[in-house]
Amino acid sequence: MVAIHQSETIGNKENLGRFLSRNPFPHGLTQGFFYREKMRAIYRIAPDVPCKEVLEVGGGQGGLTALLYPQSQITNIDLDPKYANAPCNQQEKVRFICGDATNLPFENESFDIVTMFDVIEHVPDHQKAISEALRVLKPKGFLLVSTPNENWRFPYYGFMKPLCPPEAEVMAEWGHVRRGYTLDELTALIGFPCQSSATFINPLTVICHDVAFSRLSPLKRLFFCTALSPLTWVSYWLHKPESLGTETAYAWQKPA
Repeated sequence: MVAIHQSETIGNKENLGRFLSRNPFPHGLTQGFFYREKMRAIYRIAPDVPCKEVLEVGGGQGGLTALLYPQSQITNIDLDPKYANAPCNQQEKVRFICGDATNLPFENESFDIVTMFDVIEHVPDHQKAISEALRVLKPKGFLLVSTPNENWRFPYYGFMKPLCPPEAEVMAEWGHVRRGYTLDELTALIGFPCQSSATFINPLTVICHDVAFSRLSPLKRLFFCTALSPLTWVSYWLHKPESLGTETAYAWQKPA
């Protein structure tokens, strides 16, 4: 896979530098840096192709797909009706629908791209959710997915356990019904080979990630993430799409 540099200007996608600068997570350069990692990985696998209609499954209040494809009409479908009032869903180019990923209220082959960012690990019937996403995707359209992979652990290091809630508690709070997926498991779900992938949150940047979700006070979390910034940034810049990471972004192109 070819990495895309921040200085590049692209066509249908947003410029990478501007995209990353709009990280919706608070303290995006310190405590929310892990979300920047996710955004860069998604950007690396997202195709720069004409896409008039894009479906965001489970987009909630993040607005990530609208940031990625600012020239497209975005439909964000989510189970939680409260997200209808989120600022990202009040944009003219965004239509919010309260609905179920396993029963999408759209015609066959309606969308050029379907995104499922941090979604399928939350859906009990993930096979049905994937089938629905592929049903509404046009031939040669792209399915973009991000999810924890087989390396995901929380907390990652043993010494973080006194500061972090138990994994079962985190899984319940985040609404996970499974830990994550290997590439082989996702490929079996989707039914055809993955076109590209990019990992994120590596063995060094994950320290700040775990601190950000620890039991420390908000001020202490921000302090430690700021103190860890030099390590986090260096590891971030050295990270390659194929390097070890705890989560992965993937792209599949639906056969013609």
